Amino acid sequence: QVQLVESGGGLVQAGGSLRLSCGASGRTFSSYTMGWFRQVPGKEREFVARIRSSAITYYADSVKGRFTISRDNAKNTVYLQMNSLKPEDTAVYYCAARSVGNIEYDFWGQGTQVTVSS
Repeated sequence: QVQLVESGGGLVQAGGSLRLSCGASGRTFSSYTMGWFRQVPGKEREFVARIRSSAITYYADSVKGRFTISRDNAKNTVYLQMNSLKPEDTAVYYCAARSVGNIEYDFWGQGTQVTVSS
């Protein structure tokens, strides 16, 4: 079982930056693919970025060049650096962990609100 706790959300003006953090419990953090997703009320959850255990990253087109996902396995933490934020980035952001060999994400955090004002 892995518990994920996000932090770092808040209110920021358009063009600003925020860094989200996601701390994970457990001793096998380094083996998980970690992902960030976001959701706006009334809409489906949307993929944002992921980082594999090998540190290979992948981004949604909507955030490519503005967001950076990274991980610190020694701290059991994954980060999402968000720059040049836009009002359409406003959402609840969720951290998720995917076990080796799985297609779906096994574990989810509770989410952190990011609000970008225009």
